Amino acid sequence: MQIASLIAKPGQLDPALVDSLRNALGGGTVSWLSPDEAAEFPLETTPGNLDEIRASIAEMADLNVLTEANRRKRMLLADMDSTMIQQECIDELAEEAGVGAHVKKITARAMNGELDFEGALIERVALLKGLPESVIDKVVESRITLMPGGKTLLATMHAAGGHCVLVSGGFTAFTTRVSALLGFDENRANTLLIENGELTGEVGHPILGREAKVQALDEITARLEISACDVIAVGDGANDLGMLTRAGLGVALHAKPSVQAQSDLRVNHGDLTALLYLQGYARGEFVTA
Repeated sequence: MQIASLIAKPGQLDPALVDSLRNALGGGTVSWLSPDEAAEFPLETTPGNLDEIRASIAEMADLNVLTEANRRKRMLLADMDSTMIQQECIDELAEEAGVGAHVKKITARAMNGELDFEGALIERVALLKGLPESVIDKVVESRITLMPGGKTLLATMHAAGGHCVLVSGGFTAFTTRVSALLGFDENRANTLLIENGELTGEVGHPILGREAKVQALDEITARLEISACDVIAVGDGANDLGMLTRAGLGVALHAKPSVQAQSDLRVNHGDLTALLYLQGYARGEFVTA
């Protein structure tokens, strides 16, 4: 059995749209996970014209179809930049270095899969050479904001016994802080090299990129004695595609166009609590941090 999930911004999911889709697809009884925000209904099979239907309602809601079995996952594997936080940390550091516009263009192309991730990271970090180490705290305090819904996502999964991991192509100087703010159980990222209180313009090797995120999934699930099918992964960039396609549920959240095109599950209207709706949680089951 398949489940058709519809998620919109709070108060904007039209019941008439849900009923119309259910009738057109021959679905079962509609369940509302959150009034006028999230609903779902069972389907016998995934419609062959799913992409066409998605496109027709893209301005109103996100439509995803997923397998009913094993929906509630035992591990969350999450990207950080533009996923758990609303910014790209390296772009914010670059603003402090006076090269923000240039670095943002490189970041956007790398996240859309147009550039080699490792080469693009080395190029951008080189432009940060000479920045005082103290700028990291300044950026965290003045420029970084959490993505809405993150604390509720982690608190709800923790309450169900889940394990939450932050894995980023960014930097440990940021993941350690974000991990602590949100309550992640562990985090992995790259290391900005620092000497005499200044950024050297280099990043520690080996560089954590696409394959390292897949490796993290494999290593941590083995340690927890669970499988990739027990994982829900979320990210927005091309370097997340490996873990998104390997996880039981891989969610492209407000993702780059090339990433959405290669992802089965896409969220463009909801915040991070959409990952709970996709697992079948109703709003009344959410746990607030």
